[in-house]
Amino acid sequence: MNIFVINLENSVERRNFQQEQLFALKLDFEFLDAISTTDVSTTIHKQYCQDWQRPLKATEVACYFSHRCAWNKVIQSNQPALILEDDALLSKCVPELLANLSDKKSIDLVNLENRSRKKFISKSNVLLECNSKLLRLYQDRTGAAGYILYPNGAKKLIQCEKRKGIALADAHITACNSIKAYQVEPAPIIQLDQCNYYGLNNIYPEKIFTSTIDNCNNLQGNLYFRIKRVYFQIKLGLRQLLLITKSERRYVKLKKEDFLQK
Repeated sequence: MNIFVINLENSVERRNFQQEQLFALKLDFEFLDAISTTDVSTTIHKQYCQDWQRPLKATEVACYFSHRCAWNKVIQSNQPALILEDDALLSKCVPELLANLSDKKSIDLVNLENRSRKKFISKSNVLLECNSKLLRLYQDRTGAAGYILYPNGAKKLIQCEKRKGIALADAHITACNSIKAYQVEPAPIIQLDQCNYYGLNNIYPEKIFTSTIDNCNNLQGNLYFRIKRVYFQIKLGLRQLLLITKSERRYVKLKKEDFLQK
């Protein structure tokens, strides 16, 4: 399976971290040069910044475009790929899981990440390698640091952009209701900034695990955006009511001893 690591050219520490980690797991991979804010002109930013429920910052637009580049590569290769952000920490189970999931049919996306939030997942599961389970994922709002994307799923994400515009990468994936998504449990990927939450020893320099997208000073926007948010919250609430009948909302487990630590 292809592995694409999204990385800014000047983020040398993160690039080195991923090289060391993926070499240790004996995984072949390819770096994708992330779109930076210098690539997002004022004109492009203005074109897309109002697509979501609040004004998108240039860093957020650039992050979305970086993921979209990976989606297009999945379509071009017509092969599934593991898409990683460069602060993703992988468990030792990832190689076996990739081999197990590479030829799965009728799947658009498999989320491998966990981020300390509850998800709507199926009550039944399919057994995978490494004592893992595959569960239907009905709703997820936990990030896009590590996921397997299949060609049909990539096409659906691009089509969703044409209908709805862009958003934060994980929010866009969540909003694409046509995606047939699954979740691996125990989750084999977290972002480095989640190490302490899950009881893992965070041995990495702050520069590596600090988010490159500042979560502070997010503009909430004017009345137009407030109405947008209310509308989407109502839609989300109605969808959750429907999901209760066929899923359960809970935290996805994580097995911390599976993660490589120096």
